[in-house]
Amino acid sequence: MSDDAGPSMTYSEAPERPLPSMSFYSIEYPGYVKPESIPLAVNNLGGPSHLETAFKRTAAKNEALLELNLRPGNPFAHPIPGDIVGTSNILLKVVRRKRRHPDGECIGEFTAEAMGIIPKTARFRSMADYQFQPDMDDPLAQLRLAMDRMDVDAIQKFSFSEETEDYVVAASTHPPELDPALAEQSEQSSETRSNLRLFPPPLFSRQNVPQNYNFKANPASVVTSVINEETGEERKRLINKGRWKGHGPTTISYSDPNVPEGPSTAVENARNQVNNELLNRVRELMNERPVWIRAALYNQFSPAETREIHNSKILLPLAGYMFSDGPWRDALIRFKYDPRKEVEARIYQRIYFRNVNHPVARPSVVARRQEGRSAATYINRSIEQEESFEADRRKSHVFDGTTLSKETAAFQLCDIHDLMLKEMIEDDENLREVCDERDGWYSAHELDRIKTVLRHKFFSLLQGYVATQEECEALLDQDAAGKSQTTRTKRLKFGKHNMAARLQATLDRNARNLQASRREMYGGRSSQTADNLR
Repeated sequence: MSDDAGPSMTYSEAPERPLPSMSFYSIEYPGYVKPESIPLAVNNLGGPSHLETAFKRTAAKNEALLELNLRPGNPFAHPIPGDIVGTSNILLKVVRRKRRHPDGECIGEFTAEAMGIIPKTARFRSMADYQFQPDMDDPLAQLRLAMDRMDVDAIQKFSFSEETEDYVVAASTHPPELDPALAEQSEQSSETRSNLRLFPPPLFSRQNVPQNYNFKANPASVVTSVINEETGEERKRLINKGRWKGHGPTTISYSDPNVPEGPSTAVENARNQVNNELLNRVRELMNERPVWIRAALYNQFSPAETREIHNSKILLPLAGYMFSDGPWRDALIRFKYDPRKEVEARIYQRIYFRNVNHPVARPSVVARRQEGRSAATYINRSIEQEESFEADRRKSHVFDGTTLSKETAAFQLCDIHDLMLKEMIEDDENLREVCDERDGWYSAHELDRIKTVLRHKFFSLLQGYVATQEECEALLDQDAAGKSQTTRTKRLKFGKHNMAARLQATLDRNARNLQASRREMYGGRSSQTADNLR
């Protein structure tokens, strides 16, 4: 070193210390732990065996969890969840020795020694839930304790007592289990206490970590005056001007005897909020055809007009009503028109069947926006392509048997233009005298035939070819032959929650076991021969 650098300094390398290979596990206990209270802390964590299972190397994800029970044995006190995380810490043993100098001054000397490594640490970073203590003498609390003990006799003896509505009782009747200081305050403040028997829910909060709430007032809320009609008293309250108003078409069930004659009062009062030109066009279409599904109705308008009709929650409710079930379910129907009383309304019945291969997930909004805003989309799409695309969109609700414009099947019978299907739909030989809730005006056999042909033609187009009439006729003949030769039974879907199916499976299995035992008993002879020998 040069003289300008100041006095010379000596450097020495840090001594190397061996790192023991012994492993330790650490627990960050959220509380004060004294040496004499270590057994209590371990017991609150589930005991030594539970800690060993959580810290072992081959522990599964559900096993590597700890729960800290601040009040063990109390089912109404929710534990604090903890996680086992990997760490690279070193456990140090620090020793402090005190030495006294001749002059009486005490000096402390510290020595540190590495005892091992800490590969895993248990941490409790989640929020502690509220600790709510109900009256443990209550029958419901005793039932909860009996369920924990699996005390069958106590569970069977339990019965709900008659409600006495004694929601406020004297404080001295059943003193609450409170801290002495809180109990003293409670007695001084009131001589009564609540007796609502409020038991805590399974969880007070679904959030595990604290979050910033950032509370602020709703800018769309304004102060308005409300006058009570009975007392004439004026009160001020906050009204959200931007709240969503749930206006929708009047919906009735198939069993309702009468149909609506007009829109509801709330919808009628909001008539001034709609585009009258669009409303008149919708009503003209309803006069030409009294029943429309939404896809067919939207195809009568331009994309901009369709968007306005869809965004306006009042326009369609002003034009018609809907059925919640039956053959015309979810279709918009003209007011005062009852398709259950008009046999001509059979052509407006709705047929829908599911395409299991059709993707349910919709494309993301971001992807659609990027695709719509990209310059290449407008450059590569010519005017002819735009006109062709718009023409295909206008016919998406129509099925002609040769072209396919969508991958889902939801059609009205009047929009099916396939010659074979149209002939079956217009045939009036197999009609009912009274409309049926499931099949409408058609007989069950005839509607099944229409569905069979439509399904075959639709899925054939999805596979890339047009189904021939010979294929459909052969399919109908095969279906008719199968129904005439065999008895049509409803198959049960086997599942863990289907008790009827499980019972049927058990009976079938017992029958097979009985036949097998008979064959073994009578030397492999048939069960019929075995029965005769018996």
